[in-house]
Amino acid sequence: MSEFDTAAFRTTLSRFTTGVVVVTAPGPVGMVVSSFTSVSLDPPLVLFCAGNDSTTWPRIRESGRFCANVLAAGQEAVARRFAGPGDRYEGVGYRPGKHGSPVLDGVHAYVDCEIADEYPGGDHTIVVGRVLGLDTGDATGPLVFHHSRFHDGAVLNSVC
Repeated sequence: MSEFDTAAFRTTLSRFTTGVVVVTAPGPVGMVVSSFTSVSLDPPLVLFCAGNDSTTWPRIRESGRFCANVLAAGQEAVARRFAGPGDRYEGVGYRPGKHGSPVLDGVHAYVDCEIADEYPGGDHTIVVGRVLGLDTGDATGPLVFHHSRFHDGAVLNSVC
């Protein structure tokens, strides 16, 4: 059996366009996640994947809840801040959500959740959240990630 080509795997999956989500929790703590999706309407469930080597995920797990902040066009700096080291909230406005997790200012939408389940998923943990509340943000387009770069969702069609 030949070795799996991880570079080809990354390159191929970079062709899948996805929204950019910052998962936040009381503390405040937060991190960018590359996988976020709806799971079920009844009951309302969503999921995100957290890297097993993340130092932020255990703090989110401990809180028992999270808010998935779907970033808006123009929030690339927020995405980069939450993907890097240091004080991720420095210069980032937010308010506490109804259930305690931070809702970032200017987001495209947010989904407030309690952690319902976790499943092992290779080098990640699949986290399922029960939706407690949600809302759409300002009348903005989304920030999306495609081909290893950030794009404003409204202009993505012109660059593909």
